[in-house]
Amino acid sequence: MVRFLILALLSVLGFITIVAAALGPGGWWVIAVLVVLLLALGIHDVVQTKHAILRNFPVLGRMRFLLESIRPEIQQYFIERNTDGRPFDRDTRSLVYARAKGADSHKAFGTERDVNEVGYEYLLHSTAPVEVSKDQHRVRIGGPDCTQPYDMSLMNISSMSFGSLSKNAVLAMNKGAAMGGFVHETGEGGLAPYHLEHGADLFWEIGSGYFGCRDAQGNFDPEIFALKASNEHVKGITIKLSQGAKPGLGGVLPAAKITAEIAATRGVPMGVDCISPASHSSFSTPRELMEFVARLRKLADGKPVGFKFCVGSRTDVLAMCKAMLETGTTPDFITIDGSEGGTGAAPLEYEDHVGTPLTEGLMLVHNALVGTGLRSRIRLGAAGKVATGSDVVKRLIQGADFTFSARAMMMATGCIQAQKCHTNECPVGVATQDPRLMRALDVTDKGNRVYNYHKLTVQEAAQLMASMGVATPSQLNTRMLRRRVDHLTTRSYAGLHNWLEPGELLREPPRGWAPDWLEADADTFGEHAPMPWPTPREPVPAEMTVAPKRVEPKDSTHRTVEPVHPNAERPEGRPAPKAMPHGG
Repeated sequence: MVRFLILALLSVLGFITIVAAALGPGGWWVIAVLVVLLLALGIHDVVQTKHAILRNFPVLGRMRFLLESIRPEIQQYFIERNTDGRPFDRDTRSLVYARAKGADSHKAFGTERDVNEVGYEYLLHSTAPVEVSKDQHRVRIGGPDCTQPYDMSLMNISSMSFGSLSKNAVLAMNKGAAMGGFVHETGEGGLAPYHLEHGADLFWEIGSGYFGCRDAQGNFDPEIFALKASNEHVKGITIKLSQGAKPGLGGVLPAAKITAEIAATRGVPMGVDCISPASHSSFSTPRELMEFVARLRKLADGKPVGFKFCVGSRTDVLAMCKAMLETGTTPDFITIDGSEGGTGAAPLEYEDHVGTPLTEGLMLVHNALVGTGLRSRIRLGAAGKVATGSDVVKRLIQGADFTFSARAMMMATGCIQAQKCHTNECPVGVATQDPRLMRALDVTDKGNRVYNYHKLTVQEAAQLMASMGVATPSQLNTRMLRRRVDHLTTRSYAGLHNWLEPGELLREPPRGWAPDWLEADADTFGEHAPMPWPTPREPVPAEMTVAPKRVEPKDSTHRTVEPVHPNAERPEGRPAPKAMPHGG
């Protein structure tokens, strides 16, 4: 290491000498000034106490921070293979960019994926392919209690709020959705004017903060909701229970990031942190959730109402089904968000280790609805890393009726996967409120790209189905998707998983489902059945007497590091306070 640093220093000095000689006699003064500045920087590095590497290697140690700052770009553009990148690999990103531009998205020479790798999945083609349907397939959303059903595209824009996205990004997505006739879901940040600008069909998402339809205390306001839900562009309502990338966690938009537009859209005051609680205040049990669904549908004059969640406990899913059976109320649709879904910001532990992946979650809910005889009344949506036509077809086989896509739509709008969504420094103006950065996003151009990407991807999904010998999604079955389970064996989803028969849970629950079905309760969320081998628990700690200091993600390189409060907490982890009983 020391020899490398000496060699680097000699190289720098040699380069400086050459530059000085080229500049003539005046060049030595330039060298002198540079030497003085470097000497001052070196003295600063030696006396500072924040960075050990700079104290031991003044000036030269800064090369480490420079290289670390450009590591993601070096990794993405020069090191990783086309199929290695995360969350989306280079091949997928290139496909999205090409389709958004209406350019050729074909690839030469064959697949780069290891088709013999355990976990590899593939679709079965037919020896007798059929003609591709000329019309885009639509899915009717609307159960028996819905009086204004909606015909949904196979692929739609998933929920992303104005505030997390710039107004130009929202406008571009809204324009593309209006041109293509597919749904633009608003995100839980409220119904913004930019969602209405181009007249796209909207699904208004209502989260635990009830932004855009809340009273001064942050509780649901039925009058404001009814007024906005009556807008002709609002075609459906989504109740957000949880988000795939951070299930069981709420969110915080710090006061410093709240603009006048965001405050007006969300119905929150300026200068105060905007907090989404971890749970809803309008309901706390499966039965109350179904009552809230019925209430919103009535207030929305019969428009489709459903909910979105990342699957956690199977008992909770079955408790929802029992609540539907006991109340006679069913949502018009349920959207399953996978744990691989995206977010503007979340703790790494949540992104990596909490929540059920989309495949398992989707099949679980599909099976639960089939087993309770409810599947025919409810449409299922899938959200989480849906980017290509094959993603759409796979999710349809696994039990979905339609899909939502968020990050792929962001890429169609110009996102380069810089992963700076939470910093307000998005370099392409998609996930920022900085006027200087968002001005680079041209709404007309990017709106056309969103339209192109959706059209060509849905068209490719239709082509795939035609190659599989089916004309409509209803003809797909679980034998058509196979997975390699070891180096010598592949199995279809029909044989790989157990699929319940209609009403089977009501007649005689299978052994694997029986304990959860028995425990599920329409009046309780959570798993509470005692285990046969109880684990000793620590006693519940005493109540805090000192208000904890909030923990916020910050860049520690630009401030003195101090100990956090011993009982530090994050407000997005708090459950919502129970709302006062409402009438009507």
